[in-house]
Parts: sequence; structure tokens; C-alpha cells
Amino acid sequence: MSALLDVVVLAAGQGKRMYSKMPKVLHRLAGKPLLGHVLDTARQLQPGKLVVVYGHGGKQVQEELLGSTDLTWAHQAEQLGTGHALAQALPHLQLLGLVA
Repeated sequence: MSALLDVVVLAAGQGKRMYSKMPKVLHRLAGKPLLGHVLDTARQLQPGKLVVVYGHGGKQVQEELLGSTDLTWAHQAEQLGTGHALAQALPHLQLLGLVA
């Protein structure tokens, strides 16, 4: 039986207001990247799929999470907003017939 829940984590933004060249999701808090905290929380939901939409600094983000075999990656080549980021994840989701 597959889970009825998929989780999409939007991690493609630049984080310009952080004034750092590092992708914002890789900044550390309590010894772990911010994205790691989000993923740990998402895993507690036991989703069918855990999709990470990446973009800015994508190679660095993927390398940081290299050992995470439960992740599905969706690339957002151009940062065109939140809706566009979510659209990049749609092909990976189990929409249970909600979208034709």
C-alpha cells in the first residue's frame, strides 16, 4: 500500500536577503543545514514521495544530501516563482487521478 501523501520541499531560491553566496537552504542551524531540518520533519509524515525542488546552487544542495536515498529531485532551471517551482514537482507526484 502506498502512502496517500507526497511532500514537496521548495529549495530552489537564491536567498538574496541573506547576503550570502551559499544557497539559503544550506545555511546551518544547530549543526545541520536548514533543508535537513525540513526533510527530517517531512519524513515523520511517512510520505509516499519526498520531492525536493532545487535550482540555485543545485549541485551543492544535492551533494550535501548525497546519502539521502529517499529523495526525488526536481530541477527548476529558472526561478520563476513559487507556482513554477511547484509545477516542476508535478511529474513526480502520485496525484491519485486528480490531474489528467
